[in-house]
Amino acid sequence: ATSEESVNAAIAEADSLAPLRISVDTHGGPASGGRLVGRDGSPLDLDGFKKTIEFYLTAVFNVMRLAAAAIARTDPLGEGGRGVIVNTASIAGYEGQIGQLPYAAAKGGVLGMTLVAARDLSPLGIRVVTIAPGTINTPAYGKAADQLEQHWGPQVPFPKRMGRSTEYAQLAQSIIENDYLNGEIIRLDGALRFPPK
Repeated sequence: ATSEESVNAAIAEADSLAPLRISVDTHGGPASGGRLVGRDGSPLDLDGFKKTIEFYLTAVFNVMRLAAAAIARTDPLGEGGRGVIVNTASIAGYEGQIGQLPYAAAKGGVLGMTLVAARDLSPLGIRVVTIAPGTINTPAYGKAADQLEQHWGPQVPFPKRMGRSTEYAQLAQSIIENDYLNGEIIRLDGALRFPPK
């Protein structure tokens, strides 16, 4: 997602099947962390911060700008709409935990881009909506999934479990199908609010 070349290749592949009208960005990557000033008095690593911003904010911008340009080339449909972009932030963008400053900053940036991008793209008939998930149990966690479920599940007000990737997909589909959703951020978190730790 950080490479213009690879994103354009994916867009070209999608365009070869049908005109691109939908972009759903759910990529991830490494995230650095730690307190702003460590117990030994050292400041948080700048390179780690920059890499986290690159993967979780700059890459979202890159996918969004290139997808928007491709969607803008399609013919308008119905009431002039051309398509929709669904980005993924995190509830950490609202209430990041101690040691999560780089990730929280990146996800906060995704939240901040939502309305501006929707306004920028409105003349082109392109909607922009962001999903801010809480704790979603995905196959990416591998063997750690059960441990994470035991930790996070009881902290979710209701239902008392981590979210499922199918629930994210269901929400994304609803956003795609509802032409009046635009410039909005939707939390998908079972009413979870991250505590400081």
